[in-house]
This record gives sequence, structure tokens and C-alpha cells, in this order.
Amino acid sequence: MIKSVDHIDIGVIDIDASVDFFLKMGFQVIRQTEHGGGAIELQCPGSDDNPILELHPVSESRPQGIHHIAFKVDNINNTYNNLLSKNLEFQSSPNYVSQTERWLASLFDPDGNKFQFVQVENDNQDQPNPKND
Repeated sequence: MIKSVDHIDIGVIDIDASVDFFLKMGFQVIRQTEHGGGAIELQCPGSDDNPILELHPVSESRPQGIHHIAFKVDNINNTYNNLLSKNLEFQSSPNYVSQTERWLASLFDPDGNKFQFVQVENDNQDQPNPKND
């Protein structure tokens, strides 16, 4: 099921100032994508296995602050089906995001906080074949 924290998605007002802030603390830029209004991913210092901060500019759909926390999983379908069997409701079935090469599925906790489950495409030989809702 859950292996570790994969990334933390944060909406920021000034993405350049935020990147500079994290670079000064030892983070490293590992990728820039166009999804979600443009994102910059920074690796937490210490190890390549540490979580990634995914910074997005603030927008109507991404307010300032933490947007979601994503957990890395071995198999997105097994996690999805296991949690469905426990009566947890997802926003959608697992889907592939080509810009980040990840399969993901999201849900909200009872307080409305968003959590995501992520399978990195090349982490598992068996590619997901999501069951439709």
C-alpha cells in the first residue's frame, strides 16, 4: 500500500520567489511542467527518496497553501480497490498524467483535505489497468 510521501503540492503567489527561497535551503529543481498552470518540482535535500515539493502559481482552482499531499504506492489499482472496499470515495478512478509520468487517484478526508495516491510509471513492471467507476 503506502510506501512514502511522494510530493506535497503547494499554491504560491510568487513562484520565482518561492523557488529561490527553497533553493537557499538546499532544495534542487528537478522538473518544470505546464500542468496545473505551470509547476516547478523541487527535491527535498538529503536523499533522492525524500519527498518533492510541487509549486504551482495561485489560481482559482489552486488557492495559496497546501493543495494536496501525495503518497507513493506500489500498485495504484490495488490501493484504489482496497480503499474502495473500505467505503472510501475517490474523485475518479486512477488516471495517467504524462507530464509527470505518474498514475494517480485522489480523495478527500472528512475535513476536505485532498490526498493523492501515486504510482510512478517506471516503479512497477505491471502497468495499471484501472477499473472504471
